[in-house]
Amino acid sequence: SSPFLTPGNIERIVDTLCKVRGAALKLGQMISLQDGSFIPEPVQEVFERVRNNADFMPAWQMERVLEEELGEEWRGKVREFDSVPIAAASIGQVHRAVLHSGQPVAMKIQYPGVAQSIDSDIDNLVSVLSWWNILPEGLFLDATVAVARKEMTWETDYIREAQSARRFKDLLAGDPIFRVPAIIPELSTGRVLTAEYINGIPLDQVSGLSQDVRNLIGESCLRLCMQELFQFQFMQTDPNWSNFYFNEAEGKVYLLDFGASRDYPKLFADNYLRVIQGAAMGNRKQIMRASKDLGFLTGYESKASIDAHIHATMVLGEPFSSDRPFDFSKQKTLSQIHGLIPTILEGRLTPPPEESYSVHRKWAGVFLLCAKMGSVFNCRPLLEDTLRDYQFTTSSTEGQQIDKTVAQ
Repeated sequence: SSPFLTPGNIERIVDTLCKVRGAALKLGQMISLQDGSFIPEPVQEVFERVRNNADFMPAWQMERVLEEELGEEWRGKVREFDSVPIAAASIGQVHRAVLHSGQPVAMKIQYPGVAQSIDSDIDNLVSVLSWWNILPEGLFLDATVAVARKEMTWETDYIREAQSARRFKDLLAGDPIFRVPAIIPELSTGRVLTAEYINGIPLDQVSGLSQDVRNLIGESCLRLCMQELFQFQFMQTDPNWSNFYFNEAEGKVYLLDFGASRDYPKLFADNYLRVIQGAAMGNRKQIMRASKDLGFLTGYESKASIDAHIHATMVLGEPFSSDRPFDFSKQKTLSQIHGLIPTILEGRLTPPPEESYSVHRKWAGVFLLCAKMGSVFNCRPLLEDTLRDYQFTTSSTEGQQIDKTVAQ
């Protein structure tokens, strides 16, 4: 914590960060779990207030972006266009429109100058946060900032996002639960992204649905997370509630926002799966070996730091550790990890692998999503199915035989 985080200073910090809101939200996402268990409560309050301070573009500015991207006669390409945004995010806002065919669509329009100001905004943000001394020790800020720059660059490239959405639509064709809205190519550019409009509710609003439905949705979200890393090696890495929309009439979950989607090296997936398997089995040696192979540990950390890392990993493996339903509403996974973080950070000798930032964000987000919905289901079969079908490319660095079981 910082002695500078007085109420008056928090007001000044919020005002400053709102000037670089996109960068602030990205870095806040990078250094925190969604429930705020990674960073002190006053710092979480800063990022939450910046997140809620979403301003819409003036109509003239929105019109200019659309003219620059779709041409001066862009209104002729749609039958209807609602000039009042239905949503605003860190780098753009969303409008509802109707095509001449009668199909409703959602048009995401990027704020002017966001892509061009990424580097300067992040540099200014880091200067502010460093000056106020509100970031945790042991964060390896340079590595965190490098990942934030890369992800923000991806997220401002709507052509890349459209390609990622199409790729996910192909990967999930025939999935019993998940759907991906179709991209409308003639109304999509580098700064405008148009897709079919989806009716439904975000998953944090499904508490009124039956327990069976909430269990199915939670299990499906965890299944998808494992498929993304261990089958596709391609993941949508933003687990924000509003990126999962449930259509009750169809019984389907629609996936939105593919801006931060990314590929993962097969070797990373190999070793990450070994970590999860080791955690489910309570195998400290396997967790240690795979964590070194991944680059989480050097092997020269203090015993206290290594023990904290292994304990935190085992906590994450708890849902897979027994062959019975796991009640996510009663789990204390993230609060337990919160208590271990100071020791982990204090003894950290190397930054986490670059891929881990997004994977941990998605993993924690799915756990929180299941907890929010009160999902109860048996997680063990998901891991057993993954191990049964997975093809490891290498053995570990110490030549361990690959055991594709989750036996205790």
